[in-house]
Amino acid sequence: MYADQIRATYNFPFAKDKLSLPGNAAAEGGDFLEPTAFPDAAYCGHCHQEAYHEWRQALHSNAFRTPFYRASVNILIRTKGIEFARHCDSCHNPIGVLAGALNTGSTLDRSFDRDGLTCATCHSIQSVQTKLGNGSFVMGVPAVMVDEQGNRVPGIVPDSEILAHLDRHAKAVMQDFYHTPEFCSACHKANLPPPLNSYKWIRAFTAYDEWQNSKFSQRNPLTFYSADFTTCQGCHMKREAITLPDYGAKHGTLASHRWLAGNTAVPFYYGFDEQLSKTIDFLKSGNYLNVDLFALKVGDSGSMIAPLGSTPFTVKPDDMVEAFVVVQNKNIGHSLIPEVRDLYEAWTQFTVKDASGAVIYDSGFLKPDGMLEPGAHSFTNRPVDLTGSFVDNHKVWTIHSMAYDNTVQAGRSALIRYRFHIPEDEKGPLTMTARVNYRHLRQSYLNNVLGKDHPAYPVIELASRTRTLNMGDNPATPPLPNDNQDWMRWNNLGIGYLDQLQYEDAMHAFEQVVRLRPDYKDGYINVGITYIEWEKYADARAPLEKALTLQPDDARALYYLALVERRSRHSEAEIADLQKVVAQYPYSRDARRELGISYYQQHRSDEAMQQFKALQAIDPDDLAAHYNLAILYRREGMKKQAAEEAAQYTAKRIDPSAPTYSLDYLRKHPEISTESVPWHVHTDTAHEMKSAGGQP
Repeated sequence: MYADQIRATYNFPFAKDKLSLPGNAAAEGGDFLEPTAFPDAAYCGHCHQEAYHEWRQALHSNAFRTPFYRASVNILIRTKGIEFARHCDSCHNPIGVLAGALNTGSTLDRSFDRDGLTCATCHSIQSVQTKLGNGSFVMGVPAVMVDEQGNRVPGIVPDSEILAHLDRHAKAVMQDFYHTPEFCSACHKANLPPPLNSYKWIRAFTAYDEWQNSKFSQRNPLTFYSADFTTCQGCHMKREAITLPDYGAKHGTLASHRWLAGNTAVPFYYGFDEQLSKTIDFLKSGNYLNVDLFALKVGDSGSMIAPLGSTPFTVKPDDMVEAFVVVQNKNIGHSLIPEVRDLYEAWTQFTVKDASGAVIYDSGFLKPDGMLEPGAHSFTNRPVDLTGSFVDNHKVWTIHSMAYDNTVQAGRSALIRYRFHIPEDEKGPLTMTARVNYRHLRQSYLNNVLGKDHPAYPVIELASRTRTLNMGDNPATPPLPNDNQDWMRWNNLGIGYLDQLQYEDAMHAFEQVVRLRPDYKDGYINVGITYIEWEKYADARAPLEKALTLQPDDARALYYLALVERRSRHSEAEIADLQKVVAQYPYSRDARRELGISYYQQHRSDEAMQQFKALQAIDPDDLAAHYNLAILYRREGMKKQAAEEAAQYTAKRIDPSAPTYSLDYLRKHPEISTESVPWHVHTDTAHEMKSAGGQP
């Protein structure tokens, strides 16, 4: 009766009976759910006091009401209409979407807004579709019990009844897949579909895919380092000792319902001191990043003094010094920064001070008004609209291009260069510090939401490293406990060079790795990768084969050797290598894609289609799969399937005109345009202008 009542006046502007478009939230039966069908969190808190206490301060429970969310979604509603907010609220307020509240003229009681994602929303989900994101879950009718036959029992059940039948309670509120990253992917993966932006399909963010490609998933053989298998829950829902009674606890511990991560703004805004303190401790644990002051270049010699600490060097007054900072995304299962990078701020601050503490050089400082200085190296992006303007206030429906994206993917490293001048009368010593700072959210967005007269929001130092420069000789110094070994320091430098397309320098770095660790098979593979990206395929063979002598059938070495075999037209060896990789890593996107291409080139159509279909089951957005399947289906006379794949390829490939919007933005903002250049250098602008005869 409720669903019929809502449906009678519900607006379906995008597709008939698709109640959550342009989001993806759904309920079993495909109809609306009465909001009162969802038990509120306080009811669950009767027996789960610890979980309720943690949840109330966590971002999930404040997902809808926080002003940082409301600011952007209200602009969407005012600009395009409340129906478009179903895209965002499929994750931020699924009860509102499934109840039909996001409709013009709705008079529903919206008291559920204050709870965002309640216990009953997450614990009523019956399935998810990782290929979609944007709330791609199917909600069952909320129930805290099943009957003797296993059927869900809607509505409130007395606590005594639950305690008498804990097994039936568990069957109602727990599913095995709740422990998997795929469960999280329902919302921690997002796209901007044409019904939302009236433009084209754009991938917004995909923390799930980043995890799947990281070392922690153990599904990708191409990572630079390896690690034990860890899920999203393994980092963000670690078991902790309870302080309040909770029937869900085991041996006095409970999986944390704080979901500690990077959100300091919400607990700061609401005064959740406990949540804020634990979030800051989580961020400052020192486990996630490594900052390395790796090398110096002094004067015009062009030679690198590296690695610092292990190599003595000399500096003197009036020297021009270039410092090489390597930031390693060491133990994060996704990128630095993940998800809404246009709102978060993480950046490097590089400071040089003299013996009195006076600042000689500072890049990445906060100005008196709290704004980050524009020349800072930030691990963010700059989305732009069709006018070449920055997309402010998270108006994602206006995004047409990305001016740049300085995100550091999981397991990779960023190389950042700073050039500064030592004063000619300097006596020393100088203190050189590089740190990675983080703020949630960027100052300009905080100002937009709260006005300029708000308190300063927390800035957290995630990691740092300091070294001393004496005027004259600087001997080698012992490493600190948190420093990487020299071979790894060189390896991380090579990764940074590789991502900046500086292949000769990357080659030199990886050669130092194998010199220091001749038993390290990945060092040889990294040399081979550099040759391949440099398009020197023949030279890549020897280091890759050397790696295979150290570890036969190593999937990473076999994958890259297959690319060498392809260029050498050794098709049988190419396919055999890739088959071994797929056998070891059936969820490897890259191996599936390349094996499909290999079969395609050998006119083995059925086997090629099998690989591309398997690839789509892992990554439904892969362009190579859409493109090749469109051709293969047409050859087989499967015109309908061919047309569908061609349409998907057309929709998901980049708009060829999009880069012009980015260029317009960068031309308008020369103060930050260097951030779009991979190998840019942060300079002491005032001194260099003086040296060139100009005015600072």
